[in-house]
Amino acid sequence: MIEARGVSRRFRSTIALEEVDFLAGQGEVHALLGPNGAGKTTLLRILSGLVGPSSGSVHVLGLNVRDRALRRTVGLVPSGDRTFYLRISGIENLVFFARLHGYRRRDALRRARQVLEAVGLDYAADRRVGVYSHGMHKRLSVARALLSEPAVLLVDEATHDLDPEGAWRIRGLVGDLAAAGSTVVWATQRIDEIRGFAHTVTLLRRGHVRFAGTLAELMAQARPNQYILRLGRSDGTVDLQAILDRRFEGRATSLTVADDAAHYRLALADGVVLGDALAALSLEGVQVLACREERSEIEEAFLALTGDAA
Repeated sequence: MIEARGVSRRFRSTIALEEVDFLAGQGEVHALLGPNGAGKTTLLRILSGLVGPSSGSVHVLGLNVRDRALRRTVGLVPSGDRTFYLRISGIENLVFFARLHGYRRRDALRRARQVLEAVGLDYAADRRVGVYSHGMHKRLSVARALLSEPAVLLVDEATHDLDPEGAWRIRGLVGDLAAAGSTVVWATQRIDEIRGFAHTVTLLRRGHVRFAGTLAELMAQARPNQYILRLGRSDGTVDLQAILDRRFEGRATSLTVADDAAHYRLALADGVVLGDALAALSLEGVQVLACREERSEIEEAFLALTGDAA
């Protein structure tokens, strides 16, 4: 559905993308990750045909991305919200854009109402867009991108600044679109929102591809070694550090991370297995009531691949 080969983009002396390969298949949500300035927005703009690459080739649905025939089949949710007419209502904006897609007036109005309801903005259909909140602008952007029932949907930070319910609604809509056969490219800074949502991932750093593969393969890049434990014995009669030092000869440490002295950060050295550390505590009569990674596998992998790990 989307194939980019050797794509580079330069803005005067600035290299935004360099030799980027990108593939996204039908019916998949492809997450596009990377720190600020990595080139995510530039790549989306190239995939949408808004700007051309300095070199390389881009094809969508088998056509050159600059082909006018693609305009109705590619939807774009931009990161900014300055792309609407603020003095008219939400539904008037959508009818205008639907007409640009070739809808007749009656069909444009019907479709506009459908997508407003889908993103939860039907109650504000007749309000002037200038009084919409930032989150409402985001949802209106998604509604506009859905107008033509696109075969390819490009999404740039759709859930940024949305409340959890609004973000959940948007991901649900996009997931349903992919399940129906559309291809979605989902650029986000909310790294963990792609869990259970995205199928494949491309991670950019300074315009270069640092990772491309499945979500499971990305998570396999993580090497977590810090955990938060909730322990059932907190009366101070057990020297937790002494237990770990004795068991692992000083290769693991435990630190209190909460005022109630029941939560601890467990940092494991190379070669120390989490299960062995927990078993050592249990053998000393310490109950391990809960254990979680301090950072998720996705965050760990992201930080490791971008070189920004703390």
